[in-house]
Amino acid sequence: MQNEILINSTREEVRVALLEGGQVVEFYVERKSRASIVGNIYKGKILKVLPGMQSAFVDIGLEKAAFLYGGDIVIIDDLNFEFLNNEYDRPTVTSPPSSKVTVEEERRNIKEERIIIRPQLSKKASINEIIQEGQEILVQVAKDPIGTKGARVTAHITLPGRYVVYMPTIEHIGVSRRITDETERARLKEIAEAIKPTVGGIIVRTASEGAPEEEIKRDLEFLIMLWNNILKKKDRTNSPALLYIDLDPVLRTVRDMMGQNIERMIIDSEEDYNRAIDFVSEYFPRLANRIELYDGLEPLFDAFGVEVEITRAMARKVWLKSGGYIVIDQTEAMTVIDVNTGKYVGKESLEETILRTNLEAVKEIAYQIRLRNLGGIIIIDFIDMEKPEHRQKVFNTFVELLKKDRVKSTVFNISELGLIQMTRKRVRENITRILCEPCPYCDGKGYVKSPRTICYEIFRKIRKLRPYMRTKLLIKVNPVVAELLTDEERQGLEELERVFNTKVMIQEDPTFHQEHFEIIQI
Repeated sequence: MQNEILINSTREEVRVALLEGGQVVEFYVERKSRASIVGNIYKGKILKVLPGMQSAFVDIGLEKAAFLYGGDIVIIDDLNFEFLNNEYDRPTVTSPPSSKVTVEEERRNIKEERIIIRPQLSKKASINEIIQEGQEILVQVAKDPIGTKGARVTAHITLPGRYVVYMPTIEHIGVSRRITDETERARLKEIAEAIKPTVGGIIVRTASEGAPEEEIKRDLEFLIMLWNNILKKKDRTNSPALLYIDLDPVLRTVRDMMGQNIERMIIDSEEDYNRAIDFVSEYFPRLANRIELYDGLEPLFDAFGVEVEITRAMARKVWLKSGGYIVIDQTEAMTVIDVNTGKYVGKESLEETILRTNLEAVKEIAYQIRLRNLGGIIIIDFIDMEKPEHRQKVFNTFVELLKKDRVKSTVFNISELGLIQMTRKRVRENITRILCEPCPYCDGKGYVKSPRTICYEIFRKIRKLRPYMRTKLLIKVNPVVAELLTDEERQGLEELERVFNTKVMIQEDPTFHQEHFEIIQI
């Protein structure tokens, strides 16, 4: 079956689903009220330098200050770039949609190509030697604000195009590791070395596989022109200021996800479909025939079964076909995944049953990590396996499955306890944090005190009131607790009435939280 990208676009939000063989493997949502700022470039001001942490907080104009790690610091004092040299020194790209300046005009505006970059923080140097409070700095958002944390920024700017990523502050040439054909890698490496500008480096993206040299060259020329426009804007504005906004979700999806393995992209908004067609017609004409407008009566995500998968992706427990299941728990710092045999008892030995369950769980876990966009530290607790060859088989299967993931991850070998530790790059919030919020009833704990526990707390509170006891007590509680007090725990109330010579009345209040109660003396 073919691989497809579905885009459901409304006034409120844009939802993107990647289907491989008809199955949803990646899902992203961006709401207009909370748009992602990853990729945006700001002229910021250093608010506070933290020598003990080799980091700093930067004011970029958001509610919370951004975090800048010392290793991500590079100071750009004056940075102008020439376009491609040698036989490629003849730009053919058109001007970007936001600018009327042509490439040739831009080149004439650059009278002097020079670069003054103070090196990034070394392991021995102190961050105070590089930056000071109040200093202005050019930064790019690497991670959206997540939870209570502000955005993570870096001074190493990267400008992604369709075929290449331009890095004006890093001298490096690379080819995407997802391109595995050695002949093609060699071809792209040769092209990259030939078109590389005199300043900065480039990474050849996966989409470049099979692309003509001229298209790759034009893509880079556009990015260089874009960078020079950003630098000019930087000189004209005061900090904090937004200098560059990355593409919106629809066009960003076209740029970043429309690889050779994607047969078609289906968009259910006519306006966004037209924008996507205009975008690819100008910059990537070969993609135009792969973009379709959805005109079915049934909503797009319902027609392709995406809504069902989204609901499943928010469940804590995920059942396996064999009867086993996995449990996914997310904390502030990490995600823990537990594997259980559940109802699966197997037909062979215990060790074979455990191996089969773990292998089935591995496939589901790799799938759920991509679908939920889990990031940060992930700990997977498999069912204990005695045989080393079984542990290695589970590990190898997991690593192989993760190769399909576009997000970078690092996996450590399975331990004697059956644990796999891994990290996965976290750029944006995962599905659960975007679509859900902490339960107001349990305040995000996942648990509430049982009605019986509340009953016993009420009894203790009444005993504390003994020195001040009056003839009547009114207890206002949640209906569930009230039922327990007047039924199974009625004997405890009667004993308190007898000992303290008082009358206890119970009043239900459905607006009360299960843990909340009031004792009123009459």
